[in-house]
Amino acid sequence: MNIAIFEAKPWEQEMFKKEIKNQKLLFFKETIQDVPFKKYQDANIISSFITSKIDAKVIKALPKLKLIATRSTGFDHIDLKEAKNKKVKVVNVPTYGENTVAEHAFALILNLSRNVFKSYLRGLKKDYSIEGLKGFDLQDKTIGIIGCGHIGLHMIRIARGFGMKVLVYDINYDKFLSETLDFKYVNLNELLKKSDVISMHLPYCQATHHIINKKNIRLIKPGSILINTARGGLIDTGALIWALDKKILRGVGLDVLEGENLLLEEHHLATREKANSKEMATLIKDHKLLAKDNVLYTPHIAFYSQEAVDRITKTTIENIKSFIKGKVENEVKA
Repeated sequence: MNIAIFEAKPWEQEMFKKEIKNQKLLFFKETIQDVPFKKYQDANIISSFITSKIDAKVIKALPKLKLIATRSTGFDHIDLKEAKNKKVKVVNVPTYGENTVAEHAFALILNLSRNVFKSYLRGLKKDYSIEGLKGFDLQDKTIGIIGCGHIGLHMIRIARGFGMKVLVYDINYDKFLSETLDFKYVNLNELLKKSDVISMHLPYCQATHHIINKKNIRLIKPGSILINTARGGLIDTGALIWALDKKILRGVGLDVLEGENLLLEEHHLATREKANSKEMATLIKDHKLLAKDNVLYTPHIAFYSQEAVDRITKTTIENIKSFIKGKVENEVKA
């Protein structure tokens, strides 16, 4: 089979070459949208990370395509409906970094609660004053966790270790878990009103788009901090800027942004004929948000530990090997 692998780091290429034998492997360091179709038009299998947008145009351009193996848990970068229409299977990596992402989320929480980065920036200027750097303890504070999947559960365990009270909003209720880990299920509005720290751990889909929006962000307890290591589209960026300007939020920690792909492509946008007003508006909002000194941003690296990326690659390789043998593992369905 012809297997095209995008966004491939050198160490990933070595792992694929070592584990997948007697197949034609094509490696591209670029995202799929940056590689001409003719270079991989005979691909039976394609694999990429989330930065590659595998839309209907891509799927239709690959007549021999049988499998899309995303190297991620999320799959909102793939047109599942078109894949189904073309009878193309889609597989993902369902678990790989529950603790990894949770640890990063808490790194953002601690950074904001104790003004670590602000202190660091002052130190670079030889300014060692402490005015304006007073933080707050996490012990006895309430953390609201939106989405209680694998990552959310790790967040609960870490939070309890800090002596925090835990509220959870999730469409599924598990009484046993709530009693075992000592947390309380509440509705979203109650969580926003009562939490000192809010952390997002939801998948992104039509139902969760802008789950934090201009209407309910007003409910957030004044002086709280908001963390998002899930997907940028969960939060309305305009509402987020408004809440910061109104000092409803004292700080925000983000590993993802709404329209973050536009930041990566910004140097192309100025000359791109198809750049539309919506894209430009999103980009402007992102810049305005990131310019604030109480917004801490990391470039989608919450998953990026050595252990996690090894697990991602190994699972992806096993997904592909299983498909070649006629078995579909970890299938994602529309």
